[in-house]
Amino acid sequence: MLNFKLLLFTCVLGLSSFSQIEEYKRVTSTLCSPSFQGRGYVNKGDSIAADFIKIEFQRIGLKSRKKGFLQRFNLGVNTFPDQMLVQIGDKRLIPGKDFIIAPESGSFNGVLNLKELSVEEFLNEDRLVIAIKKALSNNGKSNAILYNSVGVQSDTNNRVHSIIQQVLSFVPVIEIVDSKLMWSVGREQLKNPYIKIKSSIKLSSSLLVDIDAKFENNYSSQNVVGYLPSKKWNAKTIVVTAHYDHLGRMGQDTYFPGANDNASGIAILLAIAEHFKQNKSDKNILFVAFGGEEAGLVGSHYFVNHPTYPIRKIDFVLNIDIMGSGDEGITVVNSIEQELAFQLLNSINSENKLVSKIKKRGQTRNSDHYWFSEKGIPSIFVYTQGSNKNYHDIKDTFGNLIFDEVEDLIELFTSFINQY
Repeated sequence: MLNFKLLLFTCVLGLSSFSQIEEYKRVTSTLCSPSFQGRGYVNKGDSIAADFIKIEFQRIGLKSRKKGFLQRFNLGVNTFPDQMLVQIGDKRLIPGKDFIIAPESGSFNGVLNLKELSVEEFLNEDRLVIAIKKALSNNGKSNAILYNSVGVQSDTNNRVHSIIQQVLSFVPVIEIVDSKLMWSVGREQLKNPYIKIKSSIKLSSSLLVDIDAKFENNYSSQNVVGYLPSKKWNAKTIVVTAHYDHLGRMGQDTYFPGANDNASGIAILLAIAEHFKQNKSDKNILFVAFGGEEAGLVGSHYFVNHPTYPIRKIDFVLNIDIMGSGDEGITVVNSIEQELAFQLLNSINSENKLVSKIKKRGQTRNSDHYWFSEKGIPSIFVYTQGSNKNYHDIKDTFGNLIFDEVEDLIELFTSFINQY
């Protein structure tokens, strides 16, 4: 009989583990699918994602706060909803693979005739001014500046890049790069496009370019907020956060799936919510899926200044972002300032043999924990480390996620919330 009970327990545990991993896969694959538009600001991808998370909150049984699950806010954002053509002769370059456009770029339709400037010319104001004037003279010889950054030292390259930001007020700029093509979200729109092309592409003296940039001055986005109240009077309140937004589309044909950053974090957040719905906590737990993180922590900034839950009653914030690996452990941002929380994570991890290591890191302004910390609320930001290095690129897909540590991460976070 004892062996039967042990077998039954093992089977139930196995089913639970299977369910957690399968749910993680379901959520991440859904959020990364083309119909979610990269969860950005073209075709309302962020709103599609927010509605999905709202439905998940309702399915789990979370309660809404005040005016419902969605907290609206507005932001200005640059978008690329239509044409994204860069062509050399008969070769049409692939966005995200062969080239990337700076997120603040403006529109352009026509031929770019390139005038290459050396590093020395960029750093020589007189020679730079002469080159720009020639490009503006409409003499047909050149109307754009070319810069080859391959092999340039990083500090010098940074100086040139700061100058390029000024040059873009006058003419387009093309840069040859051998670094990874990483994208972002633009909060302004420049007069001209700034295009980075991989050094492996054979470049000619002219390019055919058709880029459609549209600045959304008052774009409406949202946070998604759910709540599990404690039955205990005067209970502590823990806030679990993860951002759901990503970079969206770069033209009609290219979108950024954002699996690691941060469909993975949302999947873990939902798993934590599911756990505490089934296993009641003695704490109030607020779950917030933030929008606008990639645009500069906009959603979390709005939340702390327009809280749907009293800020003074929040005891701790656990922010999870980039949960797509973990085979090399995790890093805890703000752990130097939150030493007790860091020690608790380590104690739980040591006892249960969960992740391989927990690395300490100081405060940074790189995710949604930051604004809570600025309000004096104890907060940490946890991200995974491992062989999945995809970040802000088109390779950050569902297929490149690593599932080995999903159960361990969920156990680590739920145990931490229980014991904090």
